[in-house]
Amino acid sequence: MTQRQTEGPPPRRPMGPEGGALSDQRRGGPLWRTPRPVRALLVSAVGALSLASLVWTSATGFVEPSVALSFCLVIAVGELVRITLPGHREVAPIASAGAVGYAFLLGLGEGPASHSPWQVLAVVACGVAVGELPHIAVGRAPRVEDVARRVLSAGLLAVGFRPIADQLQLSGPSVTATLLMFTLVLTVWTVDALLAAVLRAERLRTRLRVAARDEMRAQFASGMAIGSSGVLIALACTVTGLAGLLVFSAPLLVAQVAFRRHAEVRRTYLETVRALSRVTEVGGYVENGHSRRVSHLSHLVACELGLAEADLLELEYAALMHDIGQLSLREPIAGGATVLASPREQRRIAELGAGIIRETGVLDSVAETVRRQCEPVDGDGDEGVPPLGSRIIKVANAFDDLVGENGDAERREAVLERLRMDAGTEYDPRVVEALATVLDRG
Repeated sequence: MTQRQTEGPPPRRPMGPEGGALSDQRRGGPLWRTPRPVRALLVSAVGALSLASLVWTSATGFVEPSVALSFCLVIAVGELVRITLPGHREVAPIASAGAVGYAFLLGLGEGPASHSPWQVLAVVACGVAVGELPHIAVGRAPRVEDVARRVLSAGLLAVGFRPIADQLQLSGPSVTATLLMFTLVLTVWTVDALLAAVLRAERLRTRLRVAARDEMRAQFASGMAIGSSGVLIALACTVTGLAGLLVFSAPLLVAQVAFRRHAEVRRTYLETVRALSRVTEVGGYVENGHSRRVSHLSHLVACELGLAEADLLELEYAALMHDIGQLSLREPIAGGATVLASPREQRRIAELGAGIIRETGVLDSVAETVRRQCEPVDGDGDEGVPPLGSRIIKVANAFDDLVGENGDAERREAVLERLRMDAGTEYDPRVVEALATVLDRG
């Protein structure tokens, strides 16, 4: 094969006007025809229920409006200081704990609380909306599915607790009330985690089982902390009045600051890796945007194959720095296309890149992925089959080297067929077919 050329292209698959699969050209229309129907259904349903609860509560009158206003303000402040955790998860611990506390509120020392689940949903929806308005005004619109999940969780807790509390005449702290609260918190948290997994699987086009495991691990600590704080707020307010709302919200604020710093460190680390990956582009060793495209394509293929979240992060680091070994070359490879270099030269570049990455002292697994990215599918020597991340990068790098930034659909199809010809020897057949699925999806 000559540089940037492939053998004659095979017949083209049905594609849309932009090169994407026809099925992905549908936009709008019924919910089941949208690219993310579960997300659309969730947001529409929660929005309709919130509006209906607000209209109904306004028509029938708010019970204890001063208490409702106090919780609404706490929820609004919590939404205002929401944070984004690793994995692009938006959380609002103070707002969520306030919503849980209002759903479980038994009273304020002057008799039992008698607000309905409809009022809980209305207060939570109003608080969330008020807290998000400043973000929207400055262009930091929230992920609406995360907002909808927070509102839905509060509504489910209220529906599960308020009727039972009225039936059992729970008006103060007791073992029965506490056990009921924690049981509902655990149940609703499980439902919310599974819903988040469905949304994640839908967004990343990955396997539901993998997404569920990732969400359970990522949300367990924060979910239990938020739920426990909400229960404590409800019980404390019954004894101390609204002072308990402020007292038990303060520790969450401290914890939120720690979470924010952790998220910022993680984000800074990734930005550093991305900046380092651009050195090869600035030096003229590879095409502009090559590392970013290989990283993005590797991520899509890995999601298709069902890699866990931690493995996706390592793969992103490795894909961004997969060509960093070219910095040690005296003369750049023509066009930066390592797929056109000799196998010996490819392995040398990979070894040099792995050595550079190991100098960081904290990315040994990433260095190993980069080192073995040029090996054939069955491995080279006694080390066995290369890691899946290495096989993914090998396919993504070859595809981008041969297609480039502006390759048309015909060239993409031709290169894909070329990769299929070498599948089983140079390239992992599963990875190549996952790439084909990603390309068909557009």
